[in-house]
Amino acid sequence: MKQLRFRTRLIVILSLFAIVPAAMLTIFWSGTVTTALTLVSGRAAWERVAASGQRAIAVVRTTQLTPAQRQLVDAHERELRSSLEQSRRYSFLAGRSARVVALIGLLALIVFGVAASRVAGHLSRQLSRPLDELVSWTSLIGKGEQLPPPDQRPAKGAPEFATLRRRMREMAAALEAGRRRAAETERLRAYRESARRVAHELKNPLTPIRFAVDRLQREAPPELRETVDVLAVESERLERIARSFSAFGRLPEGPAAEVDIADLVRHSAITSLPPGIDLVTHIDDDLPPITGHHDALSGALSNVVRNAVDACDGKGVITVEAHAIRNGIGDAIEITVADDGAGIDPAKLALIWEPYVTHKPGGTGLGLAIARQAVLAHDGTVDATSTLGKGTLVRFVLPVHSVEKIRS
Repeated sequence: MKQLRFRTRLIVILSLFAIVPAAMLTIFWSGTVTTALTLVSGRAAWERVAASGQRAIAVVRTTQLTPAQRQLVDAHERELRSSLEQSRRYSFLAGRSARVVALIGLLALIVFGVAASRVAGHLSRQLSRPLDELVSWTSLIGKGEQLPPPDQRPAKGAPEFATLRRRMREMAAALEAGRRRAAETERLRAYRESARRVAHELKNPLTPIRFAVDRLQREAPPELRETVDVLAVESERLERIARSFSAFGRLPEGPAAEVDIADLVRHSAITSLPPGIDLVTHIDDDLPPITGHHDALSGALSNVVRNAVDACDGKGVITVEAHAIRNGIGDAIEITVADDGAGIDPAKLALIWEPYVTHKPGGTGLGLAIARQAVLAHDGTVDATSTLGKGTLVRFVLPVHSVEKIRS
């Protein structure tokens, strides 16, 4: 048998809770009133009194009575007949009144039943529609689909349903963030595994190649000097690529320790700048230390600064800032690197963090990917904004109380 809808079941249950007691009370009241009217009329008692009175009067009339006594007996007989007639009339009216009372009770039951059904329908709509909506939301959340937009008019209901909707939206957002993070983690794990293999395959032949190039540089005749120099340059480039793949292929290693962010930012910014680039720093005093890996964070910031230098094309201003902030996860430190270079096309901005994506000749496309990986390993976030012709700003946010140990 097909199960009734929740709203239908709710209407039936609420209606039964209202109508059944009302019907029982109406029947009890009608029966009580009818019985009471019948008892109050006293027709049977009056008939018995009249019958016994008639017999008594008949006996009295057989005796010698004075005229005054006979008048009294006649008056009593008339009064007895009048009372009996009034009793019969009242009994007749009581019988008819019982039917009227029953009819009024039935009409009252119908009116109350209609009112109860309307109230039950209203209550069922107030409960069933929001519940049906929330049940459909659970299906959407289970499938990973988007919930209806907040500006869409929700189903009416008690205020508690608004709280439940808000909490479900928060839960759906957290689940979606978890899904994205899990997918991102899995994707980066695959990239890291590929990078480790490439680095391993490059390093194995590079060592003997470098030895051979060094020997050729010492022993090669002058006519081969240019060729040997090309081999030396290209082998160095392959070695840099191998180091980049190796760095991307592993997460920060070793125990975490307190990192002085102010000192790290100053040192990384200064050592990454070539001549001709002006540096402006704004670093809060007394920045709290974070728990993490100094080398990984320093390398991440250096990669970003070097990218800013490349964007400036040898001249310009790079601004590095570090400020203490408070966000949804608590106390954090925000580090920004801004340049006044050419900027990045908005269509390409989202791809700058992807591995192997580069627009520089000879680049590996791993610098910003390594930086992002290091920040994410410290439970931080990265993002970038850019305007063509005005420059790019890269932002790191690192929680003050980060992970105690980074696991690969």
